[in-house]
Amino acid sequence: MKGSIILPLFVSVVCPVVHMAKVFVYGTLKKGQPNYFRMKKTANGQAEFLAHARTVKQYPLVIATKYNIPFLLNVTGTGQRVHGEIYQVDQKMLDFLDRFEGCPRRYQRTRIQLEVQDGDNEGENTLKPGSIEEAFVYTKTTYEPEWLQKSTYESYDAYSDHGLTYVLPEDRSPE
Repeated sequence: MKGSIILPLFVSVVCPVVHMAKVFVYGTLKKGQPNYFRMKKTANGQAEFLAHARTVKQYPLVIATKYNIPFLLNVTGTGQRVHGEIYQVDQKMLDFLDRFEGCPRRYQRTRIQLEVQDGDNEGENTLKPGSIEEAFVYTKTTYEPEWLQKSTYESYDAYSDHGLTYVLPEDRSPE
């Protein structure tokens, strides 16, 4: 072993590989909305805002149930190109979002194509306006048939004049 170099084996423990994923949020998790605080809560994981974007394809974004929850229905080609925000999240945040959204029971996490509108112009992960990005999105795959008859929205805002005040469901109480 004379002249050998011994590399420490603890490097992977001290600097673990962090897998990141892009997630598109379109409802109460966006900035300024009732559940945005969950995206900033470090106990849930890390989430870095990358850009505002809109879906490449049309989807129905409806507000439904007694809680007035925004739902993106997994029905391409109807509705509107939906506006939202792209975040880069770590595995811990992705796991949290899966639990928060009730995936796969209430929502399905699927990949979707997005057209970037603007970025934060600060971080190393800034996305170029006009570029097409792929990100996870939580869509509602099972829903009441009459939801397809509801008004669709291009952008969700819990505080807009649609008159459908968001109500925090009992099973989503603040943590």
